[in-house]
Order: sequence, then C-alpha cells, then structure tokens
Amino acid sequence: QVQFVESGGGLVQPGGSLRLSCAASRTIFSIYSMGWYRQAPGKQRELVALITSGGSTNYADSVKGRFTISRDNAMKTVYLQMNSLKPEDTAVYYCNYRTYGDNSWGQGTQVTVSS
Repeated sequence: QVQFVESGGGLVQPGGSLRLSCAASRTIFSIYSMGWYRQAPGKQRELVALITSGGSTNYADSVKGRFTISRDNAMKTVYLQMNSLKPEDTAVYYCNYRTYGDNSWGQGTQVTVSS
C-alpha cells in the first residue's frame, strides 16, 4: 500500500555527480533500514548503500568514498549522493525500505555514465 517515487537519474559524464531521491507516500512504522540497490545489464542486483534507522551506514566496496547515503529525520525519504561517477556505475537504481515485517522497492531510475 506504500508507494515509493524515485527521481534524480539521468545521463552524466564520467567524473560527474547525481543525487537520487526516493520518497515514501506515507510514514513507515517499525522501519529497520533504507537503502539503494542497482542492476546493470546482464548482472544481478547488488547492494550499493544502506542506512539503518539508527543512522549506521554500509557501502559496497566499489562506491566507498564516492557515494553517500542519507535520509530525512522522519525516515520518509532516502537519498544517494553519487560523486566521481564511472561508466561501471551505469545501472538501474532501486530504493529499498525494510521493516521488521516487510521489504518494499521503488520503481527504479536509470543512471547512465558515458562520454
């Protein structure tokens, strides 16, 4: 019943930056974590970054030092700041909200890094 709207994707040159956002249609209770996953053509979906309700963060080794995950205080919106983008970052990015009883996904937004 909760919908998640993603925005911020697009085409960017190598070394450029994008900021993704994912907004929930309503407050989510008993939240455990919020995160971003991505899926490139021919590859499996992989975790990019995750933030818990307490503020702890985890990042894939491939994006450490370049990407930053954050959220608003109400835990209704999650963001992904992507800097120093590389062609291998090209993928469809999906936001994820996990509660202790459910696991929900956004519709995905395309990020393309190319000259």
